Amino acid sequence: MRIAVAGLGYVGLAVGVLLAQRHEVVALDVDAERVGLVNGRRSPIEDPDIEEFLGTRQLDLRATTDPAEAFPGADFVVIATPTNYDPEADFFNTSTVEDVIADVERLSPSSVVVIKSTIPVGFTTRMQSEHPVLRILFSPEFLREGQALHDNLHPSRIVVAGPAPHAQAFSDLLREGALEPHVPVLLTGEREAEAIKLFANTYLAMRVAYVNELDTFAANHGLDTRQIIEGVGLDPRIGTHYNNPSFGYGGYCLPKDTKQLLANYRDVPQTLIKAIVESNATRKDFIAFDVLARHPRVVGIYRLAMKAGSDNFRESSIQGIMKRIKAKGIPVILYEPALQVEEFYHSPVYTDLESFKAEADVIVTNRHHPELDDVAHKIYTRDLFGTG
Repeated sequence: MRIAVAGLGYVGLAVGVLLAQRHEVVALDVDAERVGLVNGRRSPIEDPDIEEFLGTRQLDLRATTDPAEAFPGADFVVIATPTNYDPEADFFNTSTVEDVIADVERLSPSSVVVIKSTIPVGFTTRMQSEHPVLRILFSPEFLREGQALHDNLHPSRIVVAGPAPHAQAFSDLLREGALEPHVPVLLTGEREAEAIKLFANTYLAMRVAYVNELDTFAANHGLDTRQIIEGVGLDPRIGTHYNNPSFGYGGYCLPKDTKQLLANYRDVPQTLIKAIVESNATRKDFIAFDVLARHPRVVGIYRLAMKAGSDNFRESSIQGIMKRIKAKGIPVILYEPALQVEEFYHSPVYTDLESFKAEADVIVTNRHHPELDDVAHKIYTRDLFGTG
């Protein structure tokens, strides 16, 4: 089978590598550097399994910047291009997905289109009505940054929405590439699948927000956060997973998906979804206030990525902490070797860790890192369990 994948971010690349184990895959991306890296069997993103598979496995995978090379003759075209929600305009920008759909209609109308990008509820139905010649499916992804291929190889579930024969065929492809023998498969309606994605991520955001507000309460009352979390988590209905305090939920998906879900509630009564969104800003306010209570001379921000093993710092909460601290007139420096610039939002960027540690008298890090052990007296974190 021939499959095209549009988008070489962590979703598209993970799906492409998964399917290329048994099928011909042509990946498309607008970034020529990413295309070159993939063709050279190097990963453009930080993901150990993707790096290992590209470097050592037999994969029928190549990449291009030309849609006319990628789409014609493809049985499936998987769309994994970025979408973003603008809360001020109350608008979810799906233009990249719409552009790919238009290209497929022009270049390969017999291909089955599978949207994996995050989209608002009702989008797939609208695209199908606007492009009746195409067959359009939606299959949400449930991947962690830095572990995207692992989560494709060991999926919690496979969800596909659209015309039954094509939805079944695509779910079979995903299950075929997985290492788990019994993966739950849900074939649903398009709107239901879109809602599954948004509600799943909002639930995760709610858990993060809940633990963070517990930690804020404990910090303000001189209580031991860890003891409280451990005692609460021993209830089997609650559990001990996803329970590590942080600076707030961040990354590419949770901030935009929670806001998008809230927008979908425009005419539906609710209070919880709004509270989850607002809680994230409240947590950043507390963290910044707590850092400033140390009366720092120079605050150092250690890495922008929120998760260990990830190089993605889009919408990372630590950026919000930076802005709040700088607004109080405190100089902020940043250690981020992934940035090849001298400044980030007018803050100096250090690539030499020792110089960074010497200059900052308070070092803010979302998670503990062994390379900061020698300056433990300078560290500010809410990390209790050392998990991502």
